[in-house]
Amino acid sequence: MERDLLTRSTVKTTALAGAILALGLGASGCATKNFVRDSVAVVDTRVTGVEGTANDALGRANAAHKLAEGKFLYQVVLSDDSVKFPTDMHALSPEAEQRLTEFAERLKSENRNVYLEIQGFTDSVGDETYNEQLGQARAEAVRRSLNRQGVALNRMATISYGEENPVAPNETPEGRSQNRRVAIVVLS
Repeated sequence: MERDLLTRSTVKTTALAGAILALGLGASGCATKNFVRDSVAVVDTRVTGVEGTANDALGRANAAHKLAEGKFLYQVVLSDDSVKFPTDMHALSPEAEQRLTEFAERLKSENRNVYLEIQGFTDSVGDETYNEQLGQARAEAVRRSLNRQGVALNRMATISYGEENPVAPNETPEGRSQNRRVAIVVLS
């Protein structure tokens, strides 16, 4: 009988301990679920914010594209023999400076609100990353020259295409020479 009471007491104690343990695990599980739910909500809010920002940026880019679409006026390319860029150089020759002065005067005489996209190009000799930088330096040299002639900086943007979009084969010195150029795209 005493043994029976001891067994019942042990069973009750074990059952009570099990119930307390189950409640403890259940409560900690709820806390974990709440923590996960709150964490997911924070991440979801951030993702939604980033998606909104990305969609806004995409919308602005598309609007700018639509605005520029069909507004191309003309293009001036500095690549003829008198203004070609020597290999590995971005400095403008006196002939190129003169052409840019004439171009700036043309813009002033037309008296139109135009926007200039100045595109720098290189031949395919050398490292691609370096060619990107060299193309950018060439475009910036043209932008600075035009600014000295009175063209507002906020009406000009530069971009480097490096060795992309060659106008001649890069296998010959003549072809490489033609690819070392700057194009000025005039948009209204």
